[in-house]
Amino acid sequence: SPAGQPGLREPHGLPIFTFQPGKGAHMADTSRFWDRLADRYAAQPIADEDAYQHKLEVTRSHFTPQSRVLEFGCGTGSTALLHAPSVQHIHAIDFSARMLEKARQRAADAGVDNVTFEQGDITSIAVEPGRYDMVLGLSILHLLKDRQAVIARVYDMLKPGGRFVSSTACLGDSMKWFGYIAPLGRALGLLPMLNVMTPDQLRADLIKIGLVIEHDWRPAPQAALFLIARKPD
Repeated sequence: SPAGQPGLREPHGLPIFTFQPGKGAHMADTSRFWDRLADRYAAQPIADEDAYQHKLEVTRSHFTPQSRVLEFGCGTGSTALLHAPSVQHIHAIDFSARMLEKARQRAADAGVDNVTFEQGDITSIAVEPGRYDMVLGLSILHLLKDRQAVIARVYDMLKPGGRFVSSTACLGDSMKWFGYIAPLGRALGLLPMLNVMTPDQLRADLIKIGLVIEHDWRPAPQAALFLIARKPD
């Protein structure tokens, strides 16, 4: 992969969102890190087209024309723009200003006007409880320092019956050693923040907050774990 991150890629490209709550300087560093990769990221082909299409199809099966969706870590907007015709509105956020420039240009080129791109992070954006029918967190949870806090915020944002769709590199069962070298790579500016977890740990995090897992799929043993979890009515 372009950033030399084995196992971290999602079908739609490199993971592009990481944060540390309350650390403004860190957020600026994070933005600069992904700004540097934006052009290369945007040019990347889909790593597993079949898996990506399956995820799109399953996700769309839960949309209605009235659906209001939040995507955090939207990158250059590819997935949001593909889902846009199926929903009322998508609010797509990311730390990287350069990624968002490309996303807005893609939306303009495609004539898509129901996706709003905003620079920011999920822990601090102003959203009233129960606003969204779906929240998308694709290739992101393994890049968060405190994924449990983010999952809790997602739960709060969802309407009763709303769904959280995630796709996550779970390296704890096959590449646990990566967690030991990642801090050095991060210190050298070569890697983002990396949270090494197992699939069972992620499932447990969702269940603990009160979400009910409806769809659980991993196309290959070391592939990203794709989960759809519903907030009870």
